[in-house]
Amino acid sequence: MQITFHGQSCFEIQEAGTGLIIDPFLSGNPLAKVRPEEIDVDYILLTHGHEDHVGDTVEIAKRTGATVIANNELAHWIGFQGVENVHAMHIGGSHLFDFGRVKLTQAFHGSAHIDPEKKEIVYLGMPAGLLLTLGGKTIYHAGDTCLFSDMKLIGELNDIDLALLPIGDNFTMGPEDALIAAEWIGAGKTVPMHYNTFPLIEQDADLFVRRLSERQLAGQAVRPGESFKL
Repeated sequence: MQITFHGQSCFEIQEAGTGLIIDPFLSGNPLAKVRPEEIDVDYILLTHGHEDHVGDTVEIAKRTGATVIANNELAHWIGFQGVENVHAMHIGGSHLFDFGRVKLTQAFHGSAHIDPEKKEIVYLGMPAGLLLTLGGKTIYHAGDTCLFSDMKLIGELNDIDLALLPIGDNFTMGPEDALIAAEWIGAGKTVPMHYNTFPLIEQDADLFVRRLSERQLAGQAVRPGESFKL
């Protein structure tokens, strides 16, 4: 399985001929090394409705025919934008797709489409984390969230190979809370995300990984555009 980090919370996964991308924020992402028109995937998974996560979903889905997987309200809203293939889910629910299983976990954040010109905010359902089981591996993408105690339960109930955790602070948990989350989850490897895209969320990912190591936890700081095997 090959995983490529595209900055912010966007990860592309290629496994056994199937391509998935999570939160494809590429246009407007100063760290992204790839353009939306270069993305060719079968599935797009969304954690919530903010623009820096929905990103280029509609453009990619219309061009590729990819199925968009998201919470019920967000999936329907994506459908309203002319995307034909959507699969609605909600927190705590799971579904077996042809590539593997997806389960939505809770995340504590917001989820809305904000239109500054109209001064309008459209509610797009509850934010979520993602538990992906594919290729014999389990990946936990925490989405945008604070630290919450049920992360312990997520770690206890699942043998997680890779945890993708936000560290940017301000909008999500920062490095200190992410260290606690990593301990609770107990993944085989932790990769930080949602940092350095904008000045407000600048963090030292290498320092975070060193601090994981001090706790006998494996971590890796992946630069935008870099890939790694799982």
